[in-house]
Amino acid sequence: MFLYILLSILLLLIAAVYLFFQHPKFGKKAKGQRLQHILASPHYRDNEFQNQSYTPNLSEGATMFKVFVKFFFGRDKRNKPSQPIPSQKHDLKNLDPNQNLLVWFGHSSYFIQIDGKTILIDPVLSGYASPIAATTRAFKGSDIYKAEDMPEIDYLFISHDHWDHLDYDTVIKLKPKVKNVVTSLDNGAHLEYWGYNAAIIQEGDWNDVLNLKDGFTATVVPGRHFSGRTFIRNKYLWGGFVLQTPTHKLFLGGDSGYDTHFKTIGEQHGPFDLALLECGQYNEYWHHIHMMPEEVVTAAQELRTKKLMPVHFAKFALALHAWDEPIIRVSAEAEKQGMPLITPLIGQLVNLEQDIIFEKWWETMERG
Repeated sequence: MFLYILLSILLLLIAAVYLFFQHPKFGKKAKGQRLQHILASPHYRDNEFQNQSYTPNLSEGATMFKVFVKFFFGRDKRNKPSQPIPSQKHDLKNLDPNQNLLVWFGHSSYFIQIDGKTILIDPVLSGYASPIAATTRAFKGSDIYKAEDMPEIDYLFISHDHWDHLDYDTVIKLKPKVKNVVTSLDNGAHLEYWGYNAAIIQEGDWNDVLNLKDGFTATVVPGRHFSGRTFIRNKYLWGGFVLQTPTHKLFLGGDSGYDTHFKTIGEQHGPFDLALLECGQYNEYWHHIHMMPEEVVTAAQELRTKKLMPVHFAKFALALHAWDEPIIRVSAEAEKQGMPLITPLIGQLVNLEQDIIFEKWWETMERG
């Protein structure tokens, strides 16, 4: 009788897990013409996308067991802030259309209004960055903007399909507002499965130039990372974008470890007016796929950018370091290397035509 009960419980658990992974939020694999484009990519080998350099997910000497132990017992005691993140909120639906503005929503989500177009990058506005809503919650104060606050979006950019960059709940709610989508190979399969019209989705391989409208282009460029919304890895391409507008050139960086691609991009596409680069959620254990703060500044120099805006921090705790360590370290290195930083509050309106001295808002928070 006991064995029967145990087997029944096990079968129920297996069924529950199976049904959980059938939810649309896990996305869809490519098929048809999209699959043919993937198979034809020079970066798709051995049945998966490959980085330009050898890139193990874990550094030499690291093991999953060590990482597991660290995540449970080795987190910095200030991994999450002890008080709400300071922020501002503005009516994005009623901005002066003649101004070129940027608004950061924390982590790697931000809005750009430039040369008459509205652009939204990697929006995660649901309050969490995980397939399970109760986990990986946004820090208090960091999640003040929701999908409902967004204006109509001319271009939605998605760098890759990780949960902290491609949020199912957010993009579902944004769907009526989005006119066009720009992403790298195969990520469009997710969006099309979620109801986006295939006709508005532009996907590119690394170094593909996507012609947008009215003098805008987006070039898909390499990153050193990986992809996947389940245990299946690297079926969807990752990367960043060179955004050329009629008056500006911006580097919109996705997640990436440090590598030679930054210098190559700088030589081929630089100089840039502004580079937005990930700075946070790093660790020596996974150094190949997330840069250290000092490397972020070096990458910005190699990109030949006039200004650097560090992102990928201040909203989610996806690594072990103190929540404010990334901005403290990158600020120190930027001063050392003479790199101007843009460090706004979450929600602050940043005028891209002005040189602004930003308050070090993280220093105003308690360090307990």
